[in-house]
Amino acid sequence: MLGRWIRFFIAIALGAAAGLAYGWLAAPAKQVNTQADNLRIDYRSDVVLMIAEAYHADHNLASAITRISLLGNTQPADTIQQAILFAERQGYSDLDLQMMRELLAAVQELTPLINTPVP
Repeated sequence: MLGRWIRFFIAIALGAAAGLAYGWLAAPAKQVNTQADNLRIDYRSDVVLMIAEAYHADHNLASAITRISLLGNTQPADTIQQAILFAERQGYSDLDLQMMRELLAAVQELTPLINTPVP
């Protein structure tokens, strides 16, 4: 009986070693460009929603704008607006839309201050 268990564990160890060797040596994972600005609109909208939820909790607008800027080269307000339009078409909850609109309003309120020239 003890010999049967030993053979079982040896078979498990050999299978695990063969699987690791195949995964690491024969067919390693390929690295692809996984930048946030390459996300589809559905994922981008979910990220904007998560940023809006964080903003709703802490009201840290600088942090929210920094996070949104990782989603691409467009203005943060444009990114949020695109996410809201997608969320409305997809039937996001009213609370989610409200938080996204709250973030959009805060960003739009700040935008004229950013684009104002300093004497």
